[in-house]
Amino acid sequence: MLNPQPVEPHIMDRAITLPWWRQWRVQVAAGVALALLVVLLLKTIFDGERHLRMERDQLGIATVTRGTFADFIPLRARVVPRETVYLDAVEGGRVERVMVEPGDLVEAGQPLLRLANTELELTVLDREARLIESITQLQARQSMLEQDRLANQKAFANIEYNIKRLERSLQRRKALASESQELRDTLQDELDYNLRLLPLQAESNTRQEQLRVQQLPQIAAQLEKLHQDVEITRSKLESLIVRAPVAGRITAMDLKVGENRNRGERLGELTPDFGFKLLAAVDEFYLGRLRTGQNATAEIDGHAWPLQVSRVRPQVNGGSFEVELAFTRAPPDGLVSGRAVQGKFALGAASNAIMIPAGPFLQQTGGNWVFVVSRDGETAVRRHITPGRRNVEQLEIRSGLEPGERVITSDYSDYERVERIDIQ
Repeated sequence: MLNPQPVEPHIMDRAITLPWWRQWRVQVAAGVALALLVVLLLKTIFDGERHLRMERDQLGIATVTRGTFADFIPLRARVVPRETVYLDAVEGGRVERVMVEPGDLVEAGQPLLRLANTELELTVLDREARLIESITQLQARQSMLEQDRLANQKAFANIEYNIKRLERSLQRRKALASESQELRDTLQDELDYNLRLLPLQAESNTRQEQLRVQQLPQIAAQLEKLHQDVEITRSKLESLIVRAPVAGRITAMDLKVGENRNRGERLGELTPDFGFKLLAAVDEFYLGRLRTGQNATAEIDGHAWPLQVSRVRPQVNGGSFEVELAFTRAPPDGLVSGRAVQGKFALGAASNAIMIPAGPFLQQTGGNWVFVVSRDGETAVRRHITPGRRNVEQLEIRSGLEPGERVITSDYSDYERVERIDIQ
């Protein structure tokens, strides 16, 4: 019998004391404190007023005034030709000779350059041969119809001649008793045959003449169309010589002898002597305020020249759109394409209004809000306003500001979420 294992004496459980930072009461209190801290932080971020300190000399400050608002916008334009003719390749080919250079004056129809296209020349010759063959066949058909008409008339006249000859011969032989009855009967039979043949020949001639009358116009139309096709085919070769469509000045042509140009490719530009116009780029803010027929002025050589908006191109590119302006009287002498011109658009009559100077702040706010400086000049608070018309110098204020108040007009790039500026 195995000896039982000795049993250890029972040891009583002892209480384990946790550090104070691990006690549940301390942890709950820390969690509550952390939650309160987060709430206070969020309240500070989202509900609190964001301040910004700025030096006074770093700010542009202007006073709100009431005065005369001049409703105009600046005009910055360049002189361009009224019309431009583009020279494109009707048929492609290799540049064989260039006869003009940019800046040359040319007359209408003057050769400008010549292209060479061997494949086109062979195609034109083959097409022309086929057309001429078709023309020859139609002309032969036309000649055959005329010959048939003459043959039918000749046959009818021959029958009439035989009838008269037989009638006379029969009358003479009836008067002679010596003539045999057989001969007279033969003549009578021949006469009767020709008398029956005459209406048949007349009917045949009438029908053939009707067909001929119907076919001749068709043949003539086909011949005319074929002759036109021949001319068009030959003109393909003539189009290898590019000619000036109108008189004017060559403004662009960069071609080298030996290079290939495809059909429809741009070969150059020609400016007719139709005068000049102005092409201005205008800020997209004014797209809804410019209309065809509005007046403008341009400063050229120290004189103001009246203009009128002739076309508004509404496509916006890079924040601006283009406006074409025409001179309302003879333009000044010495204008050249590409010259820069300044002036202004007249959008309306001058009127009394509350205004602030236009400044860099408009790029960020669009005139919808500004920082208004306090009376003591120590702070500036954000305020929403209602803007009106605008020109290069002034912004009309419809509501939100009063004359005498001061606003910050310098750049607002870093002020998007700022509510108050402390001015040092």
